[in-house]
Amino acid sequence: MSVTGGQPRKHSGLLTARRDDFLQRVQALPLPAPHAWTGPYDLLVTGVGGTGVVTVGALVTMAAHLQGHSASVLDFMGFAQKGGAVLSFVRLAADPAALNQVRIDAQQADAVLACDLVVAASADALQTVRHGRTRILANQHPIPVAESVRKPDAELHLAELLAKLQHAAGAERVQTFDAQSLAQDFLGDTITSNIVALGFAWQRGLVPVALPALQRAIELNGVAVATNQLALSLGRLAAADPAALTAWREPSTDEDVVTESLAALIGRARVHLSAWQNAAWADRFERCVRGAQAREQALNDDPALPFTQAVARSLFKLMSYKDEYEVARLYTDGSFQRALHDQFEGELQLAFHMAPPLLARPKNGQPPRKITLGPWLLPALKLLAHGKALRGTALDLFGRSEERRLERQLIVDFENRVAELAASLERDRLPTAIAIARLPLTMRGFGHVKLANVALARAREAELLHRWDPARHPRPPATAAAGQFKGIAVVGG
Repeated sequence: MSVTGGQPRKHSGLLTARRDDFLQRVQALPLPAPHAWTGPYDLLVTGVGGTGVVTVGALVTMAAHLQGHSASVLDFMGFAQKGGAVLSFVRLAADPAALNQVRIDAQQADAVLACDLVVAASADALQTVRHGRTRILANQHPIPVAESVRKPDAELHLAELLAKLQHAAGAERVQTFDAQSLAQDFLGDTITSNIVALGFAWQRGLVPVALPALQRAIELNGVAVATNQLALSLGRLAAADPAALTAWREPSTDEDVVTESLAALIGRARVHLSAWQNAAWADRFERCVRGAQAREQALNDDPALPFTQAVARSLFKLMSYKDEYEVARLYTDGSFQRALHDQFEGELQLAFHMAPPLLARPKNGQPPRKITLGPWLLPALKLLAHGKALRGTALDLFGRSEERRLERQLIVDFENRVAELAASLERDRLPTAIAIARLPLTMRGFGHVKLANVALARAREAELLHRWDPARHPRPPATAAAGQFKGIAVVGG
């Protein structure tokens, strides 16, 4: 979906209501000590392509030029800029003769602004760090990298990456913060997170340019000037007076996925599944989950109930698949319009990019191509949303496709699998049961991508079931398992 004609709302998030107080506090912030120019100053900015890392380097360089200093910037983006590693080598000097090259020498970085930990801990970045010299400001928020497209469940190991930085520079010279959370909570969008990081680094003395010059550079950049100025100030306040921001934060209304209780999960699922279909659909979900819960509670007194949690999350996912009726409902239940209102103002023109099965048929074995549909589609979606009553019946034209038949069968298969596991669940078999119950969570995507992920999940399930009960589930032949992967180009899980 694309939006034209409107303008992004200038400010949102918590600063909307606290703007005057915020600006007063920023005005009162102390300035960092002036930098003593005894030679060039080398700043390495690391991050992920598409998030504004290059912009940060350009702003610092422009600010240096505006105050009469010499500066150079060298950006390494590789071939895959979007989601790929980006390193911006920024060199500043009061004397032009001090800048005899544009790349930072080995172990010569004075500071590293790590907008992403994965890139900051790479060999190319670490070779610029010297123990006891380089100061590192690390954004500890996990940011998906290009590899996340193929392995969305891959663990980034942030603690280990941070330990590498601390080992390279010295633990006392590494500081962490969360730029994305600050930008989201106080500005309503994470798009300015790297400018927040720049403000944080400037306030801590890691960016030796004058504040008016940096603010002027943002103006000259000409993109979302007011919002970026706020983001810069937000980073400064977060560095100098974090207690003020903590006091302004509102308690989250969304329960964390990891700590959400089973009762809360079931309640949330019932509300969603009732809207997805009806109360009977939600009852079916709860019966299966409660059966698993009764068996696991009889087995041990672990209040976390990890097996039941896995069953609930997987079944919730399977029973709320995004078919045509659900997409129509989500676009027309009011939440989509509210999100547009929160982000944009003025007259909007909507365009929907979709691949409806009756209009965008696959050709020559290729996946169907999306087509662009105009704003007239929204009223049509309102009508289609009421068609959920036909879901799964003989009158369900959309339900006859291979993908829809598969999605219905996956629900039945999972319910039967949960019953099988619960019937013979024992304490020492619990880890295997949990692993099997979590497999539907890897069945991501739509169309050919989802079919590929289902094939992978089934291959993994065959291995786990053999471990669970070798007599009932023989070991899958290696050739059969390999056949599941044939022709699969893009997968997840």
